[in-house]
Amino acid sequence: MTPSADRRPRGNPDWPLVGIFAQRGKNRPNRLGVSRCRLLGVDGLDVRVRGLDAIDGTPVLDLKPYMVEFGPQGEVVQPVWATELMRSYY
Repeated sequence: MTPSADRRPRGNPDWPLVGIFAQRGKNRPNRLGVSRCRLLGVDGLDVRVRGLDAIDGTPVLDLKPYMVEFGPQGEVVQPVWATELMRSYY
């Protein structure tokens, strides 16, 4: 699969044309996702979480603890359209 052509995030004409790596669209060359969530519990192979950006039943390939040191270093800069898009995401 090759990355799709530039498009406007969510088809919003007020936002700029951007490539697939600038957005979280589903038509990516690699369909693996990375999400930060809260671990609620583990029972055998069942993992209960809150705030995971995935559909219930999606296979989980790996779990890692979040540590502040692995987060962004310095100021995080993102375009205005991304902030607008994420305002009502969760």
